[in-house]
Parts: sequence; structure tokens; C-alpha cells
Amino acid sequence: MDEALEVVDLLADSGLEGVVTWLFRLLGLVVVLAGVGLWLFTDMGLLVIPALLIVVGLVLLVAPSVLLALAELA
Repeated sequence: MDEALEVVDLLADSGLEGVVTWLFRLLGLVVVLAGVGLWLFTDMGLLVIPALLIVVGLVLLVAPSVLLALAELA
């Protein structure tokens, strides 16, 4: 966790936190849409993969904001 905070702090110092945050959010949105698409448009009897994709996508949507807030507090 300390390494992730150091990377976020380095990005914040260089002024690239906005770009990286939006890239992670865009990637999270794509992963959520892929999970929802698998769930709705395929005949998957096992819903583990779409559910996992949706959860990972939501984490990617929220994680950059949380990491930047933790870096500012530390």
C-alpha cells in the first residue's frame, strides 16, 4: 500500500493526477459495461465472471479518488 501511495504522490507532484484518474475511471467504466454486457447478452449460467468484472470496474471507478485523498492526508 505504501508503494501505491508513493506513486500517487509522485503523480500529484508532477501534475498528472487528473489524467491518470480519468484514465482509471474510463477503464473502470469499460470493465463495468463489459460485465453488464456479458450478464445481459450471453447465456452464462455462471454469473461469477460478469459479477467479478462489475466489481473490479466499480473499484477502478472509485480507487483513484480514494488514493488521491489518502495521498493528500499522508
